[in-house]
Amino acid sequence: MPRSRSTSSSRLNRDAEKLVSLSLSLNGSGSRVEDRYWEGELGTLLEKLMHGGQDATIEAALEVLYQRNAGAYEILVEQAETLSESLTLQKDGVDHDVLLVVAPVVAWTRFSIPYGPIRIGLLDALKAQLHGHILAADARMALAPELYSVDQMPRSFSATRQWLGRLGAQALGLTLPRMPATDTEVANLLADTRYVVAAVAVPRGAAVFRWQENPGKPEHTRESCLAQWEAQAAPLFADLLPGCGFECLLPDAYYVNNREADRRVRPLSLRASVAWLEATLGIAPDQLRAVIAACGETEVEEYRIGFTQRQSNDVIYGSAWPLFGRDDDDPEMPAMDVIADQLRELGVTDLRKLQGLLPLEFCDDCGAPYFPNPLGEMVHAEPPEDAEAGPAHFH
Repeated sequence: MPRSRSTSSSRLNRDAEKLVSLSLSLNGSGSRVEDRYWEGELGTLLEKLMHGGQDATIEAALEVLYQRNAGAYEILVEQAETLSESLTLQKDGVDHDVLLVVAPVVAWTRFSIPYGPIRIGLLDALKAQLHGHILAADARMALAPELYSVDQMPRSFSATRQWLGRLGAQALGLTLPRMPATDTEVANLLADTRYVVAAVAVPRGAAVFRWQENPGKPEHTRESCLAQWEAQAAPLFADLLPGCGFECLLPDAYYVNNREADRRVRPLSLRASVAWLEATLGIAPDQLRAVIAACGETEVEEYRIGFTQRQSNDVIYGSAWPLFGRDDDDPEMPAMDVIADQLRELGVTDLRKLQGLLPLEFCDDCGAPYFPNPLGEMVHAEPPEDAEAGPAHFH
């Protein structure tokens, strides 16, 4: 889930100014002792803002820091993410660390990728595999009874903390706080992510994951835990995702795993696009042209790829390659070159790399993103009229 940044230049309120000041101070700290002081001040303010649902204040401070000081920006992002994906709850007088955990699956298909309620038998089996291969021995867990699309996941720090609070209370058998229901339209994409969401509670300071318990033992590394999880969870996800190919990611903390899933779905989206064009329109990869353009307002926010037939300028399909943070477009291996290499591996050899920055344009009528044609124009992707029904949106 890429961070969306506001372009508003309105004056900061008092709390936003304080967030900026505290983040700059923490970035300039010269010792861990001083770090802890600034972290405490920053944490108190962030918790107050999240409790009040004042995400706009946090986002305004982030926007200022993004322009002014990269180090302080990263600090505020890290602190806000930490406080929204983890908290402390008390059970029978004992403090517990509670962490929001996701088990992502990256899926692709020619049809549609399912989401929604998980039946009881599968839910119990997923719990058993998480306890058996991922979580520490003393961990308690509550698993949300749904397979979520990214569109259904919380979109703000305060909403994430609400999800954590409810699932965390459930994990410890506490009174459940109220959590607003979500009724979000889910985009129909050829390649997308699905998430199993859980809250994990352990006595304060105890290990959360299996790989923390016996560091150095080969059977307790992240790699071995992932191998066991893939072997045991794959049949369960195959039941949840009929007609789909998929890859299981290692269950881990909420934000780091969201970013990893977002990165992993990008090349799969290209693969699914090329496969769909061949299967549905009968256009072999070597008969396609791919036009790659950097898009954004003042800097590159994502790359968009428009697919045409070799002898045509009409865009018949499109795919997006979003960027996640400043370091995601490495000057030594630019994202545009990575995309081109991926397309060549898929058999698409006619590639056009457009220069400059094109606007992030969307259709006013249907909301679909526009994609570049060989003339450097952002246009609506229009499959031929006799094509089978395809995805309602493009990834």
